[in-house]
Amino acid sequence: MRAIVLGGTSFIGPAVLDELIGKGCETAVFNRGRGKSPLPAGVERISGDRRRLAESKSALRAFKPDVVIDMIAFIETDAFSLLDVFAGFARRAVVVSSLDVYLAYGKLIGIEQGAPDPSPLSEDSPLRNRLYPYRGPVPRAADDPRRILDDYDKIPIERAVLCQTALPAAVVRLPMVYGPRDYQHRMFEYLKRMDDGRPAIILEETAASWRDTRGYVENMAAAIAAAALATEPATGVFNAGEERSEPLEEWVAAIGRAAGWNGRIARVPAGLLPDSMKASEDFRHDLVADTSRIRKELGFREKVPIDAAIQRTVEWERAHPPAAVDPARFDYAAEDAALAASTCPPHLIESMRKPEH
Repeated sequence: MRAIVLGGTSFIGPAVLDELIGKGCETAVFNRGRGKSPLPAGVERISGDRRRLAESKSALRAFKPDVVIDMIAFIETDAFSLLDVFAGFARRAVVVSSLDVYLAYGKLIGIEQGAPDPSPLSEDSPLRNRLYPYRGPVPRAADDPRRILDDYDKIPIERAVLCQTALPAAVVRLPMVYGPRDYQHRMFEYLKRMDDGRPAIILEETAASWRDTRGYVENMAAAIAAAALATEPATGVFNAGEERSEPLEEWVAAIGRAAGWNGRIARVPAGLLPDSMKASEDFRHDLVADTSRIRKELGFREKVPIDAAIQRTVEWERAHPPAAVDPARFDYAAEDAALAASTCPPHLIESMRKPEH
C-alpha cells in the first residue's frame, strides 16, 4: 500500500511515519520541509503548503497514493482542498480530529451550558452547538501566529469528509496526547515541581477528580495507522485513547512514581489557589471517550504500556525542557501559603474567602 501523510514532522506525525514504514507501507510526507528531524529511511518528501494544497495536486497525485492521512486539517477549507486533490483518485482518507468536537468539551471550557453529559462519550454523543471554540469577540490580528485559531474547528471538517463518497473517509478523534516531542509540554508543570523537590503538589478539589482520556503518542500513531491500513476500508468516526481514563490526581501520582518523587498530592479549595494556578475550565465536565469501536472493528491495541509511556515521557521532558519558562507559573511561596491555609478549620477557610470591607 502507498500512503501520503499531510504534515508529519512535528509531534504525532513522526510516530505515524514510523508505524507505516514498520507495516511495509510505501510512504510520502507532504509539508513545507522546515522540520529539523530527518525523515525515516525510505520516506519520500513532497514539499508544499497545506493551506494551498491545490498548488501541489500534480506532485501529490504523481505518488499514486492508496490512502491519504491528513494530520493537519485545521479549518473547513482544508477539508475541501483534501477532497479536491484526492477524491476519485486515492482509495481512502484518514482525517485526524479531536475529542474537542463533543458538547462535553464545550461545557468544560465554558462556551456551552448544561449538566454533565453521560460518560463515556461514544462516537454518537452530542457535538458542540457552538462552532469555532477558540474564536474571541475580537478577531486576532492578521499577523498573529495564532490567527488560525479563529477559524479552527474540527466539526465542519468532519462533516465535509463524511458526507461524500468519492473519497471514503475515516475520522479518528484523538484525546490529549502526551509523549516525546510534545511541543505543549503537557507533563512539564507537574514534573518541574517534582524535580524542584516540592513536598506537595496542589490540585483544585474538583480538578483532582476530573477525568480526561489520554493517549501516548506511539499508541495514537498506531490507532491512526490501523484506520489507514485496515483490510476493509474503515469509514465513519473512531474515538482513540487509553481504555481507562484516570482522574487527574491519579495521573499526577503516576508521573510522580515515574519521576522517583516522594511527595504528596494535596487537594485545595478553588478560592485558595494562587492566581497562577487558577483555571477557567469547569471540571465538573469529564471528557472521557469510549474507545471500544476502534478496538473491536480495527483491532487497535496499545503498543506501549501506560507505565512505560509515562516513564519515556518523563525522560524526554527532563532532556528537553521548554525553551522559556515563566517563573510566575511556579510561585512556590504562594503554593505553600495555599497548602497551609487548606489545613485550617473549615470556618477559617470560609472567612479567608470573604472579601474585606
